[in-house]
Amino acid sequence: MIPLNEQAYRHLQSLIIEGQFAYDRIYSETKLSKELGISRTPFRDAVHRLAQEGYIDIIPSKGFMLHQLTRQDIDETFQVRSALECYCTLQIAKQIVSNPSARPVKKLLRELHMLTDLLKEILESDGSIAEFCEYDFQFHTKIIDFAENRQISSIFATFKYRMRKLAELSLAHEGRLQDTYREHLAIVETMEKGDVEHIYEITLAHMDTARKINLDDL
Repeated sequence: MIPLNEQAYRHLQSLIIEGQFAYDRIYSETKLSKELGISRTPFRDAVHRLAQEGYIDIIPSKGFMLHQLTRQDIDETFQVRSALECYCTLQIAKQIVSNPSARPVKKLLRELHMLTDLLKEILESDGSIAEFCEYDFQFHTKIIDFAENRQISSIFATFKYRMRKLAELSLAHEGRLQDTYREHLAIVETMEKGDVEHIYEITLAHMDTARKINLDDL
């Protein structure tokens, strides 16, 4: 059975992601916990977890509001992403150099190529940002999870909401879907070649481009 605090967390998280909350309103923990039928303690645990993950801001004695992304949020998110993903793509490239026929590496490359193909299909069809964003996130998650490092995966997951929100905003810019597809393809092909010398730089450039777009939007 799913613990009550986890139920409350998932419920609130889905409401936020689905756009059920407004940015200019304070929401009462008491009222929402009653609507969900969960006592205040597990509900409060869920609220604090969502605050830590950047979904909301807690307003003492009042409730909570949706968190408005700031310049610091953007910088911190991309600094963490760059540190984690540049490390992971570099390690993957090194593994390909040392053992290119290893089954896990070959499986990863197949999956990444499949995801880039799906991104291309979206570009050539309706250009759905939501669908593109989903495959984009799967692409980066597979790179992170390949390290099989629970701490790295946990830190990455903590920034999940911010990363997806920022991706949706940057991908809405004209030409950004096409550029993102090309950047993803460059990352895969550079890893596949075992190009240890350039993979870090190419991964970092992908992060920096999106970061600059998000900062300009502010």
